[in-house]
Parts: sequence; C-alpha cells; structure tokens
Amino acid sequence: MNKNTKAYLIGAGIGSLAAAAFMIRDGKIKGDNISILEANSLIGGSLDGAGNPEKGYSLRGGRMLTTDNYECTWDLYKSIPSLHNPGKSVFEETIDFNELHKSNSKARLVDKRRAKVPVSSMGFSMQDRMELLKLSQADEAEMGNSTITDWLSPAFFETEFWYMWATTFAFQPWHSAVEFKRYLHRFMMEFSRIETLAGVKRTIYNQYDSLVLPLQTWLKQNGVQFIMDCQVQRLTHTERDGQFMITNLHCLRGGAEEVITINDGDLVFLQNASMTDASSLGSMSSAPEKRNKLDTGGWKLWEQLAADRPDIMGKPEAFNSCIAQSYWASFTVTLKDPRFFNLMQKFSGNEAGTGGLVTFKDSNWLMSIVLAHQPHFINQPADVQVFWGYALFPDRIGNYVAKPMSECSGTEILEELLGHLRFDTEVFANANCIPCRMPYITSMFMPRSVGDRPLPVPPGTKNFAFISQFVEVADDVVFTVEYSVRAAQMAVYQLLGIDRQVPPITAHDKILGTKIDALIKAFK
Repeated sequence: MNKNTKAYLIGAGIGSLAAAAFMIRDGKIKGDNISILEANSLIGGSLDGAGNPEKGYSLRGGRMLTTDNYECTWDLYKSIPSLHNPGKSVFEETIDFNELHKSNSKARLVDKRRAKVPVSSMGFSMQDRMELLKLSQADEAEMGNSTITDWLSPAFFETEFWYMWATTFAFQPWHSAVEFKRYLHRFMMEFSRIETLAGVKRTIYNQYDSLVLPLQTWLKQNGVQFIMDCQVQRLTHTERDGQFMITNLHCLRGGAEEVITINDGDLVFLQNASMTDASSLGSMSSAPEKRNKLDTGGWKLWEQLAADRPDIMGKPEAFNSCIAQSYWASFTVTLKDPRFFNLMQKFSGNEAGTGGLVTFKDSNWLMSIVLAHQPHFINQPADVQVFWGYALFPDRIGNYVAKPMSECSGTEILEELLGHLRFDTEVFANANCIPCRMPYITSMFMPRSVGDRPLPVPPGTKNFAFISQFVEVADDVVFTVEYSVRAAQMAVYQLLGIDRQVPPITAHDKILGTKIDALIKAFK
C-alpha cells in the first residue's frame, strides 16, 4: 500500500474503530485517508451507553473483560490515552481501577427461597464430567453444526456450573456445541473462579464511555473522518485477474444518493451484521417494539455479497433465521433513592462494583442483575444510581407477573424483580426502568458449519475484508470485545502487509501445566 491509500469502513462499531487505529499505528496510513461510514447518528455499535438522570440511562449490555485473555484488545488500548487520567493509557487506568475494585461475588446464585445457593461444588455427576471431557476433546470438523444438547444430558443443565456459566456468557442449551467447546478452552481459568467471578475486569464507566469515547477521540485527533447518518445500501464489485474487488459504495446520505468510487489501492472493511441489530427500547409504561432485520437492513450487505459469492462470503442465514433462538431482553434502571442499592449490598454482601451477576436460578425468565461501581456514566450525578439486568428466557411467563418479559413494561419488570428479592415496592418508588429487546443478541452462538462464517479477508479478495462477530477466527470466541478487535487486527495486517505479529491467543493449558480434562475431573 502507498501513502495515498484510502480506507472506507462500513459501520462504526468497535471493530471498525480498532481497524482504523491499527491502520494508523501499525500501517502508517494517514488518518485523513480513513473514513468511517455509519448509518446511525452515534458510533460504538453494540458498545452503547446513553441517557441522563431525568429521562433515564440505558445500555443494551455490558461486556466482560479479563487480563488473562483479550490480547488484541489490550494491545490496542495500551496505545490509546485515557480521557480521565492524564498520562495514562486506557489499559493502565483499567488495571488501576480493578486493583481498587476487585470482583469477589458472594451471591452468584439465588434460589426461589431467596437463599444464596452454595456454589463451592459445580454439581457435576460422573456422567457430566465424562460428557464434558468428550465435548472438550472433540474435533470441530466432526462436531459440525451440533448443539450443546447433542453432547450433554438433561441433568447437566440443572447443575450450578451451567447456571453460572450460561448466565456469565449468555449460552442457551440449543446453541453451538463448537462455540461452547471454544469457551471451555478459552476461559479455562474461569473454572476455578466462576463462582466468585474473580477473573472479571471492569472498565471505570460503561464500555461506551470507557472504551469507545477515548478511541474515537484519538482517531479524530489523527484526522479520521466520521461520516454519520450515511447508509451504505449496496456494494458493487468485479473480478480482475481472478481477484474479487469492491469498485463502488452506493450510499444514502441525508436523503440523497451518493456513489463512492473505490480506486486502485483503496480498501473497504465491512462490519457484516450486528448482534444488536433491530433492537428496540421500551419505557416504564410500554414494552419494546418487536422488530427484525427487515426493519433495519443491518444484514442486507452481507446477504447481498453471500448471494453473489456463497463460496467465500459465508451464509448469514445460518445466524439470522430464528429469532426465537437468538434473542433475549435486558433492562437498565435509574434510581434517585439509595435504598435499593443499600438493601442489595446488605443482602449480597458485596459493595456495588465487586459482586458481578446475581442470578435468580429459579426465575422463569432466568433473570440476572448486576450493580456496577457508581457512577456508571460520565455525566451521572452523585445522588443517582444505575444498574443493569437481563433475562435469557423472555418468552416465558414470569413468576410474579403473568406475562412474558418480552411483553412487559419497565414497571412490570421491576415488579418481577421485587418478587424474587422480597423487597418492599417503595424502593422503586421513583425508579425508571428502560427495557430493551434484542432479537439477534446471541445469533453468533447459533449452530454453524464450516464455511458459514467468512474469513476476515476472504480468499481471492484484493481490497476487501469483514470485521465483526460473524467471521471465522480460529480458537477465539464470539460475544467478546476481543473477537471484534482481533478480527480487525488480522484484516488490517493482511491487507496492508504489516510485518508485525497479531498477538497470539494465550494457551492457558500450557501455561498452567495442565489440561482441561484434569480441571473437569477435579470438580464435583
């Protein structure tokens, strides 16, 4: 590539932001030559976080971080200055924050009696251990598109381990057995601390304020162009000397059609699909609207490319064809009364920011909540508290509200939560609960076959790459910030021919001098 190379990144999620940073830092591409095209008015993609004390705060999810993994993420953020601590990088400020606020959950699971469930035992039977061993050692090619239930017996899904593992990582029994196996290996170290979540690392604020904003600031300072409210509707392409090339981007910007010509030497990066595509928010009085991909067009570009070149562009239909198996709901609660936080801290034994998820294991919705360190938003006043929760089974009738969570308003979700906690209704007298429906939130976990996910740089392509949760990165796991950042780094290094190694995935089996089978055998 030459100094005049221009790069166009479609979508302003963490993958595109990371790719732009790697192009500048490691590829020596001028920021002025990098354009990020975003259909919405905000950047950050799934790493969102917005609101105010009056109308309420909202974030669709919260991402778990570790320092034992996330090699590419920390490689990036060691180069990004903190917005809050002059002289420190985002990585350094995150490490310092977690030294002060260490995770040590004392109420990971709560049962229907409102009792904290003992979790010193994983609840494995001999059959569970044998089946886990078989799954962990299976060959991915032979596993194909099998599900977790194809490998594990019904009793396994009642173990304490499953309730903790499933709610920590958002797994469902019908999800991909290959992805579950990858998680067992990638997060092997969490076996010994899943009950306390001691391995979890948190950012100072929500991930938008702590990860997206400092990266956006650095990119803007380096000249990167952010083109908002610009929807790329179609990519035209050709083949030259046997190589696939993007030639034009057809955009709709401000109601007007535009065509961006991709010249020789230019590059195009596409965030193919999004886990939070077609998400919708409700209110204290209304449930979120039910949407799908036809309402947003978030999968459209990938579907167009896959229809033209199914041999190299993957199969989006493997992931977006069954909302019933890929959606769940979350909610964000804004409080102006400290009573709920005080009661939760007394009940759980954890100060806010140290306890992680509290899962109500007998909840029909399989509801969990987490109280982050306050403030959780940069503009959050000292007398306001914010917490987040989610449920893996929003299509089921509640224990205390006679309707599925997907049809519930914020008021009804709080009523269900109070039922599980046995708290008086007064603690939520002035609460504002904003529910969120996400139809494709775990679509990356859907059972898949080899080839369903394209490579970051598909074979035979000259100027094009995918960056998202829907590409194939050997041995790494989706539903993590790391996956998007790693895909971005791989794509940038390959297309630009950068002579620097992408940080390898840490092999904890070798580091610990043990194997996953020994760990599984050790737990009862």
